[in-house]
Amino acid sequence: MKKVISLILSMAMVLSLTVLSFADTTTGTYSITINNSTPGHIYEAYQIFTGDLSSKGVLSNIEWGSGITDAGKAALKEVVGITEGNPTAADIAEKITESNVINVASKAGANLTTTVAGSANTITDGKYVINGLAPGYYLVKDQDGSLTGDNDSYTSYILKVVKNITMDPKSDQPTVEKKVKDTNDSEANSTTGWQDSADYDIGDDVPFQLTATLPDNITSYDRYKVIFHDTLSAGLTYNKDAVIKIDGNKVTGFTPSYSGTTLTFSCDDVIALGAHNNSVITIEYTAKLNEKAVLGSAGNPNKVNLEYSNNPNQSGEGDRDTGKTPDDTVIVFTYKTVVNKVDGTGNALTGAEFTLSKKMADGTLKEITVVKNDAGTTFTFSGLDDGDYVLKETKTPEGYNSIADIEFTITAAHDVLSDNPALTSLSGNVTTGEITFTSNTTEGSLTTTVENKSGATLPETGGIGTTIFYVVGAVLVIGAGVLFVTKRRMSTR
Repeated sequence: MKKVISLILSMAMVLSLTVLSFADTTTGTYSITINNSTPGHIYEAYQIFTGDLSSKGVLSNIEWGSGITDAGKAALKEVVGITEGNPTAADIAEKITESNVINVASKAGANLTTTVAGSANTITDGKYVINGLAPGYYLVKDQDGSLTGDNDSYTSYILKVVKNITMDPKSDQPTVEKKVKDTNDSEANSTTGWQDSADYDIGDDVPFQLTATLPDNITSYDRYKVIFHDTLSAGLTYNKDAVIKIDGNKVTGFTPSYSGTTLTFSCDDVIALGAHNNSVITIEYTAKLNEKAVLGSAGNPNKVNLEYSNNPNQSGEGDRDTGKTPDDTVIVFTYKTVVNKVDGTGNALTGAEFTLSKKMADGTLKEITVVKNDAGTTFTFSGLDDGDYVLKETKTPEGYNSIADIEFTITAAHDVLSDNPALTSLSGNVTTGEITFTSNTTEGSLTTTVENKSGATLPETGGIGTTIFYVVGAVLVIGAGVLFVTKRRMSTR
């Protein structure tokens, strides 16, 4: 039987309940005041045991209350370890201890009647008050279906009412966050810690981390379900290399599922894997930045939320009530460089070819794929990270002078700790050469023009240009003739 119930014991021993005040009353009925009631919680009280209240605050002559069924009475007999005979309500009440109270509460909560104890409830200044209670032991629970928000958990407590009681309920939810590391592969040892944004080259493997911190009451569940719902952008492809740890210890009890851009890691019971109150679950994996990556400030967002058990009183097989945390988002950015080829007058010039290579930290060069426009005058290199680059002209238009290699650095700034990371700046700083970049952060582009100057042209006819060669030639011929005649005359003497 599935119930939305939460329990705290305050008998002689208090579990997750702090009793703040006891005040005499003259009406013969009492109230339970719940401090700091979370919006959306509607509480109900069910009488499990009743009895006579002495002036010393002792409940005697204990009988079964009106809020528990016969099946619940039988279940409590087994929970407290009475296996023979026909125990009374008082016999069972005396056997409830700190070690079995969670099971007592669970069994009682799963076997309640439709009778709700007390008169009309009130909410005043954040305090939820249940009035008109006769002396006895009460199970107080959230009303079935009262939680309408995603990120919420049912509180639960069983409590001994012998006088007016004020208490602090205990309800806790897990948290989840997603992080990414950043690397400038033009520099050695440049990898950052886990943060909310990064930039990468297309083709790079991007490291991600999911971290869930469990609430401080999962041991009140008989099993605790956790599902990481991770959504990648279309520009990232999961590499199927996840490593999952609980409190730093590697575990294999999660089931991964990957379809399209949706990635899930689910476990029906993390308690069975060694999780406890406040445990931390981490999942680390990489995803390749692919050709579908979005350039510029829109980036490639990736988000995660955590689905989790939120009803500590459900038991047995079948589905359990779950809550869901808000999404947590990280963004991966990537950029492009656009080179426009022009002549000395600024007009588009055909016939050139370029390569762009990234300078890696180990001294090697990684060539970037180029896309040319139909005219062959614009060269686009997409999917760039920050780092150092070399632009080479590998073919020069006929009749023009080749340019020297151009070296430049792409520098970008983006929010590394933010709920909504943004690209804040993008620049190209030239270290060798005479080009200038124009930056557009929205498009993620650095655009420049590369000019080829024409070579010197020799005149073909007319003018002093060719005449001088003729004159020089004639002088040389005449000189040679004179020298020849002079030598002959000398030889005949």
